[in-house]
Amino acid sequence: MFPIETHSLTKRFGELTAVEDISLTIKQGELFGFIGPNGAGKTTTLQMLSGQLPPTSGTAKVSGIDVVSDPISVKAAIGIVPELEYPPSFLTVEEYLHFAASVRGLPDNGNVDRWIEFFGLEEKRETMCMSLSKGQKKKVTLSAALLHEPRMLLMDEPFLDLDPLIQRKFKAWLLDYVKGGGTVFLSTHILELAEKLCTRVGIIDKGRLVAVGSLEELRKAKGEDLEQIFVRLVSA
Repeated sequence: MFPIETHSLTKRFGELTAVEDISLTIKQGELFGFIGPNGAGKTTTLQMLSGQLPPTSGTAKVSGIDVVSDPISVKAAIGIVPELEYPPSFLTVEEYLHFAASVRGLPDNGNVDRWIEFFGLEEKRETMCMSLSKGQKKKVTLSAALLHEPRMLLMDEPFLDLDPLIQRKFKAWLLDYVKGGGTVFLSTHILELAEKLCTRVGIIDKGRLVAVGSLEELRKAKGEDLEQIFVRLVSA
């Protein structure tokens, strides 16, 4: 069983095909980068994998769970960081994280203190989420995704709005996480990030996978760095 397996995963919105024929296998302990230009289908793919959006056709399993027949179990098993989702404005940071912990069925404070400290939110515990900066809201969203210590993370632009110090700290945590057997599906259009962090990458353009492999494999096959490979493939 692989943490992520898809076969011919396709999503159409009316006559528009957003994602077509995505077939992927992601192994345990991988930090897999899913890269592509804006509108390429990255977010749609992540939404299908996380059980938020049913595919039009094809199959997908996450942690061995079918995303079509049992999306609720998929959501329970993973940690997900949507690109533009923020915590409810009418709750404080601590209230929201305790709420997220209770939804997950976690005992006591459900690791709330750990992640508040990790992301440097101690002074914002009692602050209403509506009063937080974008970066602080992203820290709260990340904290909520990590409370239940999932073995699979699906993340859409998780570093967006984070300050450089927290970015560095979270990158180091992610590398330790995958060394410990965790698996990460990282959707991003930041090539530097993919090149520094990821064990393998998939390049998507116009809803289709145009390349998949380790950075070494792609460089060997194409004779170029990731930026050159990316620009040539998505400009074809």
